[in-house]
Amino acid sequence: MQIFTVGGAVRDKLLGLPVQDRDYVVVGASPDEMRQRGFKPVGKDFPVFLHPQTHEEYALARTERKTGHGYHGFSFHAAPEVSLEEDLARRDLTINAIAQSDDGALIDPFHGVADLEARILRHVGPAFAEDPVRLLRVARFAARFTDFSIAPETTELMRRMVDNGEADHLVAERVWQELAKGLMEAKPSRMIDVLRSCGALARLLPELDRLFGVPQRAEFHPEIDTGVHVMMALDYAAGQGYDLPVRFAVLLHDLGKGLTPASELPRHVGHEARSVTMVEKVCAYLKTPADCRDLALLVARYHGDIRRGPEMRAATLARILEDADALRRPQRFVKLLEACASDFHGRLGWEDKPIPAPELFLIALGAIRAIDAAPIAHSCSDATQIAGRLHEARVAAIKRALNLAE
Repeated sequence: MQIFTVGGAVRDKLLGLPVQDRDYVVVGASPDEMRQRGFKPVGKDFPVFLHPQTHEEYALARTERKTGHGYHGFSFHAAPEVSLEEDLARRDLTINAIAQSDDGALIDPFHGVADLEARILRHVGPAFAEDPVRLLRVARFAARFTDFSIAPETTELMRRMVDNGEADHLVAERVWQELAKGLMEAKPSRMIDVLRSCGALARLLPELDRLFGVPQRAEFHPEIDTGVHVMMALDYAAGQGYDLPVRFAVLLHDLGKGLTPASELPRHVGHEARSVTMVEKVCAYLKTPADCRDLALLVARYHGDIRRGPEMRAATLARILEDADALRRPQRFVKLLEACASDFHGRLGWEDKPIPAPELFLIALGAIRAIDAAPIAHSCSDATQIAGRLHEARVAAIKRALNLAE
């Protein structure tokens, strides 16, 4: 029995990056032998075992055969006679198909080290086309390794996969899983660019794909379209280290602009309402977690209002804070402001432009949260008057806090 470190641990070590997780391949062993050595089986589709002390994953070397469409359309064969090279041959990219033995020797049958040095993402072989998830994985790696290019033959193969309908068999849960990982990489716009270049974005997220080519309003630099603006905003959010719900909300905040009638362009009257509808549709398809869905809906609805905050009356500010549930969910409202700041800065020359709205809304929120609602409620003989009296108190508090005359 031989054990090799494989995949991302080897790749990241060669790149001088921190190694997060280690994966191991076991050659020359059977499931019974693994159990006899104290390893605990966990794999359902193929033999994977947990080390008795470290609890790291050890997978038996295996081959696979395409039996149907999509991610689950494979049969696996794991046996002592399966070689390390046969196991590596089923992997996606050459940089992920490098193994290392206990003595430090590299096993690199597909020249992954050379591709690491050349900063190239290249598929291992024709079996790449059998798994549509690899379209998403290549896009995600492009977002992580921002100085890597994709080999032309890999891009061409990805286009053929889309043309052959393989992308249509991706299940929503796996799309979300890979999309979420890609959004948290260094430059998530590259993930979207890669998916667009091979045609996969139009199949998986057509609502986002149609934003490219849709013009922006003139004052927001007409030389960039709505899709480019969204990508700039997304990369700004990544650069600020914002979390996944914020980045996802930024990705979807302008979906309604893709439905603007041509006669109204480059203006986008009422696009926020259309965006809310489209966000609901996309989140239902992707089955996104509630925190991501809820924030994306808030950003789609309020990003235009937040930008216009300095022009608003105190009553309008109070109503937005109430409708966005900022009093009960202040931390979520802060995330809304982060997404809106990304929208603001996602324009040419606006990266460092000051945006006053976040501070203004936070001051207003602090003012109304300081109100003691109990005396107001007790002073109302009719319970139906409480909401109105509270709103009046909040408006007055905002006027005082922001020194507004009206």
